[in-house]
Amino acid sequence: MLATQVIQTCIDDLKAITKVELTVLDSTGLVVAVTGKREEFQPGEIERFAESKAECQTINGHHYLKAFHEMDVAYIVVCKDVNEDLMIAKIAVSQLENLLIAYRERIDKNNFFQNLLLDNLLLVDIYNRAKKLHLENVCRRAVILIEVSRENDNGTMEMLKNMFSPQSGDFVTSVDEKTLIVIKQLDQKEGYDELNEVADMILGMMNTEVMVNGRIAYGTIVRELKDVSKSYKEAKMALDVGRIFYAERSVVAYNTLGIGRLIYQLPINLCKMFIEEIFGEEIPEELDEETLNTINMFLENNLNVSETARQLYVHRNTLLYRLEKLQKVTNLDIRIFDDALTLKIALMVVNYMKYLESMDY
Repeated sequence: MLATQVIQTCIDDLKAITKVELTVLDSTGLVVAVTGKREEFQPGEIERFAESKAECQTINGHHYLKAFHEMDVAYIVVCKDVNEDLMIAKIAVSQLENLLIAYRERIDKNNFFQNLLLDNLLLVDIYNRAKKLHLENVCRRAVILIEVSRENDNGTMEMLKNMFSPQSGDFVTSVDEKTLIVIKQLDQKEGYDELNEVADMILGMMNTEVMVNGRIAYGTIVRELKDVSKSYKEAKMALDVGRIFYAERSVVAYNTLGIGRLIYQLPINLCKMFIEEIFGEEIPEELDEETLNTINMFLENNLNVSETARQLYVHRNTLLYRLEKLQKVTNLDIRIFDDALTLKIALMVVNYMKYLESMDY
C-alpha cells in the first residue's frame, strides 16, 4: 500500500486548489489521512460499505467513495454531502488509484530487476515480464555498484533515486545491505568515458550531499536485457579486485582491471606454488613502505632510473642502491623487464593471498 505521507500530500494538494475537506480511510474504517478536523466514523458502517457492491454511498451526510486496486477496495474517500465536494472526491479516488498502479509497477520492476541480477529468471520469463513492465529488450545498459560505508543507507538510496529516473530508462535497487545498484541505460553515443563520468558524479554527490564514503565499480555495457546479470557480476568482481589490487581507486571499471582480474580467478594452491617457484623457500618478509613506493614508481616510469630518482627526490646512486638491495632480498633485478614483470605479479599474488586469508577462505 501507499505510504501515509504520499496520501496526505495528495489530498492536501487537492484541498489547496479546491478548498474541499477530504478524509481517506482504509477498508476497515481507520483514518489514513485527513485535511481538516478529524471526524468519528462508525467502523461497522464502513466495513459494510467496503463489502457491498456499491462504489459510492451517502451515509450520515457524507459521501463515501471506494478506491480500488486490482479489484480490491484499497481506500475509501470521504467528503461532505455536497455535489461540488463529490466531484473533488472522485478526482481524489482517481489520483489514489493511479498512485497505486504506479507503486505496484515500481515494486514489480524492483522484484524483476533483483531476480534478473541474481540469475533467478528463465529466458522466457525475462522476455514475458519485460513486455508486461514495458521494458525494452534490446537496449544498451551497464550496471553500476555503489558500496557504502554503512548498512541500510537510505540517504544514499534516496539520492540515487533522485539522480536516476525510471522515465529515462534507469533503475535503482539493491540486493544486500551495503551495496546499492544502478542499472544505467545508455544511448548509442555514450560509452565508457560517459559511464566513468556518471560514477564520478555519484561519488561526488555521496561525499557532499549525504556525507558518506563509498567505492564504485561498473561492468561492461551490454545490449540485451538478459545480459544485465553479466554486467552485474563484472561490477561485483571489479569491486573485489579493486579492493585487493587498486585500493587507491575510488572508481573501478571492469574493463580496466588488467592482470588483477586474472590473478583474482586463480585458486589459492596455484598462487602458493607460483610464489614458492619465484622465491623458493625463502619468501621475503613484507616489504617496507619505502621499498614498495620505489618499486611502484620505478614500474610506472617504465624502468627509467633517472626519471624515477627525480620523482622520488633522491640521488640516482641512492635509487640504484635501493634496487641492488631489493635484488639481494628477492633475487630479482627489476631493471630487467622480465624480472620487473615477475616481481610485480608476485606482489599482486601475495596481496591476493592475504585477502583470501583475511576472508577465512
